[in-house]
Order: sequence, then structure tokens, then C-alpha cells
Amino acid sequence: MQNIGFIGIGVMGKSMVKNLLKKGFAVSVYTRTKQKAEEVIQQGALWCDNIVECINQKDVIITMVGYPKDVEEVYFGEKGILENAQKGTYVIDMTTTSPQLSEKIYQEGAKRGISALDAPVSGSDIGAAQGTLSIMVGGDKDAFESCKNIFEALGKNIVYQGKAGCGQHTKMANQIALAGAISGVCEALTYAKATGLDLQTMLDSISKGAAGSWQMDNMAPRILKQDFAPGFFIKHYVKDLNIASEEVQCRNIHLNVLQVVRNMYQSMESAGQGDFGTQALIKYYDTSVIEKRDTDE
Repeated sequence: MQNIGFIGIGVMGKSMVKNLLKKGFAVSVYTRTKQKAEEVIQQGALWCDNIVECINQKDVIITMVGYPKDVEEVYFGEKGILENAQKGTYVIDMTTTSPQLSEKIYQEGAKRGISALDAPVSGSDIGAAQGTLSIMVGGDKDAFESCKNIFEALGKNIVYQGKAGCGQHTKMANQIALAGAISGVCEALTYAKATGLDLQTMLDSISKGAAGSWQMDNMAPRILKQDFAPGFFIKHYVKDLNIASEEVQCRNIHLNVLQVVRNMYQSMESAGQGDFGTQALIKYYDTSVIEKRDTDE
């Protein structure tokens, strides 16, 4: 289980490949823009010119791409993973994508003797760099156990969730919870600013109590520095919240926070801010406060 093909070298994928290399895995990589992979190539990853080359004679194939359409593209078709991976291969999609798509990959893989796991992650660029990601895994339990050493190279909180698709459903729950957490941080900062509090002093006080959270500890400092570089792109979070909304609709339930925060981020993406990190939600609040004041005046 030492030879890995890794497809998708973005903000998260790059750090994940580095951690696999540090643990002694042989990693071949492919991404649509070779320049994004230069750093991991210099550290020992083997560059491949296409998907078929990348997955040839590999024990495990990991994908970390952007959108469900990208997952479809790399897994299906004549030049896709499922048509070209050898029997007995483990494929692990770590993209956050549709649970239904993960189930489809599992079913089509099983027909070919390929074991598929859906294993989305949480922890942003920080967790990816430090190898402390939370990893939520769906698929067959024996396949999960066989790939456990790989997951342990990438994360610390590794939990088997159940059958195919359950990893993605757990990630949707994570993204829904995140919606409340990051918007809560932004609202606290907006309130503190409006009342004349020193923002850092306020955060030092409340972050150690019941209001404390990962978002407050990691995103609030970036907000104070006006650092909106993406640890996790707004455009990708909008994608996740849209998937969550589709799943919610299928089950005839309504989640207010999910819908409100999704609408905020969608408006930011529509305004050309999709390449900012999710902490840039404070910009929405800053704009809304100004507009509200102008209206009141």
C-alpha cells in the first residue's frame, strides 16, 4: 500500500501530498496546471502528464479536486479512473462532493473489483499543512481499515462513518455547523466594533469561554489582519452549501442558518469575491452595516 496516485494539487492537495511524502509513500501526481505541482515535484513527487499515467500500477488513488463536475470528469469516461485502474485498487475521493455521486463511484467501482471510499476532510489549509485534518470516511469497513495508514499520514481525527456516501453526509453536517460558527464570529466582531470595544481584547475574553471555537481561534485573527487569503475558498464553500441544501430539500426539512449563510456567500461570489477565504464573510457584514446606516439616515 505504498504506491499512491494523487490527482488535484490545490490549496489542500499540495500539503496532503507533502505529508504523504514525509511518511515515506511514493506519490505520483497529476493536476490540470503543472505549475501548481512544482513544489511537491521538488520534494519527491513524480509528475504525470495525464490521469491514466498517474493511476497506472498504483495501490491507492486519491482525488482532491474542486467540484462534483470535476469528480465526474476524473472518475468516469474512457480516460477516467474507473475505466483504467487495475482490479484490487483502492480509490479515495477526498473532495467534498455529492453523497449521491460517492455512492455512484462506489457502485461502479465494485463492478470492476475496485474499492471506493468517500473521505472528505475538515481543518482548512492549517490542518492540511500540519497533518491534523479531520477525515470522515464512507464505504466498506475493510477498505477503510486497509487504508488507515494513509489517513493517519494526513489527519488526526479519523472516523469511519458507515456505508458509501456517509462520509459526504457527515461533511455536509460539518459545513452546516461551520455556517453558524463563522457567521457567529463575524457578528460578534461587528457588534464589538459598533459598540467601541477593542476587538482583540474582546476576542481574548470570549474565545476562552463557552463561545470559543476553531473558527474563532483560527479565522478571527485573520479577519483582524484583513488577511482574506483562502485557506478554504468562498466559491468552494458555496458549492458545499448548495449540496447540503439539495440534500435537505430531498428530506423535506428546513435549516434557517444554512439558508441565510448560503445566501450571504452566494452574494459575495456573485460580486466577484469567490476566491477569498471564508473568513472574508466579514466584508458582507461591513457592507451591510454601512448600507443599513445609509438607509436609516
